Amino acid sequence: MASAMTMTQKILARRAGKESVKAGELITAKLDLVLGNDITSPLAIKEFEKIGVSKVFDREKIALVPDHFCPNKDIKSAQQAKDVREFAKKYGIKNYFEVGQMGIEHALIPEKGLVTAGDVVIGADSHTCTYGALGAFSTGIGSTDMATGMAAGELWFKVPDAIKVVLKEKPQKYVSGKDVILHLIGLIGVDGARYMSLEFSGEGVASLSMDDRFTIANMAIEAGAKNGIFPVDDKTMEYINAHSNKPYEVFEADADAPYAQTVEINLSTLDYTVACPHLPSNTKTVKDIGEVKLDQVVIGSCTNGRIEDLRVAAKIMKGKKIAPGLRCIVFPATQNIYLQAMEEGLLKTMVEFGAAVSTPTCGPCLGGHMGILAAGERCLATTNRNFIGRMGHTESEVYLASPAVAAASAITGKISAPEEVEK
Repeated sequence: MASAMTMTQKILARRAGKESVKAGELITAKLDLVLGNDITSPLAIKEFEKIGVSKVFDREKIALVPDHFCPNKDIKSAQQAKDVREFAKKYGIKNYFEVGQMGIEHALIPEKGLVTAGDVVIGADSHTCTYGALGAFSTGIGSTDMATGMAAGELWFKVPDAIKVVLKEKPQKYVSGKDVILHLIGLIGVDGARYMSLEFSGEGVASLSMDDRFTIANMAIEAGAKNGIFPVDDKTMEYINAHSNKPYEVFEADADAPYAQTVEINLSTLDYTVACPHLPSNTKTVKDIGEVKLDQVVIGSCTNGRIEDLRVAAKIMKGKKIAPGLRCIVFPATQNIYLQAMEEGLLKTMVEFGAAVSTPTCGPCLGGHMGILAAGERCLATTNRNFIGRMGHTESEVYLASPAVAAASAITGKISAPEEVEK
């Protein structure tokens, strides 16, 4: 008789061809997608060539998305993008997306329907865990593992233990998925889920939009998790059916599945949460943070650059002006989101407000380009990390928050709740 398993363990067991698996077990699982970007793919390409195979395992199950230093910021980044472009052409990689067709990889991949429920996905980027929002097992790996995945179509994994996160009731207005995940990381710490699966459950899940779920799953890695994963419900199915024609399989955790820990979060009492320098776990509510003056606000990234994020920010900005001396940069996460935001008038609202709107790029989030901080500057960002020097100078500071808090803060010039600026 098979032992009880979590949702993640069931997916891994199926792709490993086993009846059951348990935490700590080493398995080899078949891959449904292998992902790389312009920073991680060049090294993977070099390792792939060393393997000596003449083709990739499946031209349709590899995705290459130059997004970190794209549009290219300098000669070195241009060469990296060129290396990826030439590899994609040489091996006939179907899912290659560059400037003009591109997006920030973790927003683009679900939008293109390349991941569905029950998939096993690896990506040479730590925030590959985003796709757990669709009921898939997805995790970040190194470039060498990416090379192996492209060649063999399978990879070894250590089956993770799990933390069950029970979400209750519904969040208040403007409280979003970003507040949920920052609150959780604040509770358990940046290594609180190290090499474990964060498995979300409870009636509160139904009140979260898909964009909320993508945000939460995206930042599972910031608690040290191997992956984050959501149950597949009507909202998930609606999203999958609207974006993909791939077959999928729905897995559910057993009622008696083993968990290392259970955490409960009441969404109705959750407040706007901000991660203060220099860790995502250094969290405070906006009302407890005091007066924190800002030099820059960034709205976007693979965490919060989706259409709902832009709608909320534009709603708060509409008819108002940016704080004197503040810079606000907005990065829609994909070309489709950019176009939709344009058609809905959101970009017009943001430009009239005083924000700069950019083509999709990861640039500012990793301190790559387009929004680098000088010594002593403070930025409030809807991104996912705020380590020392993350967005520029080692003496700069990064605060993480939701798009609603970011937009309100851009109006006041200091970290603020949306209610402070709404009339």
